[in-house]
Amino acid sequence: MASPFLSNTFASNPTTISFSSSVSTSLPWRRFTAFPAIPHRRVFTVQSKIREISMPALSSTMTEGKIVSWIKSEGDVLSKGESVVVVESDKADMDVEIFYDGILAAIVVGEGETAPVGAPIGLLAESEEEVAEVKSKASKSTSSAPTPVTSNPAPAIAQPPPPPAKVVSDGPRKIVATPYAKKLAKQHKLPGITPSKSNVAPAVATEPVPVAATPPKASAAATPAPIPGSTVVPFTTMQGAVSKNMVDSLSVPTFRVGYPVTTDALDALYEKVKPKGVTMTALLAKAAAMALVQHPVVNTSCKDGKSFTYNTNINIGVAVAINGGLITPVLQDADKLDLYLLSQKWKELVEKARSKQLQPHEYNSGTFTLSNLGMFGVDRFDAILPPGQGAIMAVGASKPTVVADSDGFFSVKSKMLVNVTADHRIVYGADLAAFLQTFSKIVQNAESLTL
Repeated sequence: MASPFLSNTFASNPTTISFSSSVSTSLPWRRFTAFPAIPHRRVFTVQSKIREISMPALSSTMTEGKIVSWIKSEGDVLSKGESVVVVESDKADMDVEIFYDGILAAIVVGEGETAPVGAPIGLLAESEEEVAEVKSKASKSTSSAPTPVTSNPAPAIAQPPPPPAKVVSDGPRKIVATPYAKKLAKQHKLPGITPSKSNVAPAVATEPVPVAATPPKASAAATPAPIPGSTVVPFTTMQGAVSKNMVDSLSVPTFRVGYPVTTDALDALYEKVKPKGVTMTALLAKAAAMALVQHPVVNTSCKDGKSFTYNTNINIGVAVAINGGLITPVLQDADKLDLYLLSQKWKELVEKARSKQLQPHEYNSGTFTLSNLGMFGVDRFDAILPPGQGAIMAVGASKPTVVADSDGFFSVKSKMLVNVTADHRIVYGADLAAFLQTFSKIVQNAESLTL
């Protein structure tokens, strides 16, 4: 399945985010953390006025971050508000500022390494005298960090031999047979079954039956070896987030409804407004937002499986393929913005997405998602429902199609196939059908998008 949606432009101002740190002054120093202890992490118990630079939470879904680069080096004097490090979250790269003056005494997490949210990534000293002390204690803490202990493998437990097979006795044995079996045995003169009431017959075979050895069970943890010549590439932080969202979506009961939409009027409007910077994605987002106003149930969301929420804002998320991942910038209040302002806002969001400078509220506030692969010539596809949303619309390419009118006359019209995937716990088939009918009418009366 595919689900990117491409578009243009950007703002180049780097996004900044700040973090807090804990200080110890007159009280004995102790490490403060709002997060549970993380096994096998380096823990620094440094005294005096030493501040920890912690891994910030750059989004509500972020559990760990990757150090893209350190802007400052060990020993640099820092001022409050300065950016010291660039951190990659699951959605964007952000500059991290400090709230205090001091000296970057030690870098705990190097470039390219990851750390959980809240874990120390650097240490800030207040004076030159403390730098050597911090480095010494950081070095000791690093060298004394616990290492995985490899224990001697436990000896294999000998399996008891299988019990010997029972040998058929040489003596007479009782054979239970139905009357019909007895009749057949008499007709074909088969030994071993007699019509007598005792049903006792001499044994026919006394050879022991060999017992097949039980094959050993395959190890559940066995990982297939990579194909020779192949290369294993670990997920980036963004790819890991996308993977988790896709897996989480499998727990939602979804269904899909498709609808053909005539686009002659939309195509004509696009040719008219394209010179003014309006994109087809903006037109589709505006049409979807106008349809959602009339069908608010499609704009609902269910997050706990016990209730659902009617969202008062119509925020259209549009998937954008970027280098190394996929992200959905959100056009907030898309129904309230005019077409030209909406298109300008969309270009800014795409530029920020491709430069990985989106703020969290610019990608995690969507209430409905649009996925457009029409620009690639894809005629139809199904999109995977993002967790926490009620529906996602997949838009294919507009293509000439022969149609017949009510009088039986044939003509050629441009049509595109639209497929909507919805959460069946809160949206039903009739809801989607009515929504798609409204969406189709808006697209066929495309001039209404400019009002």
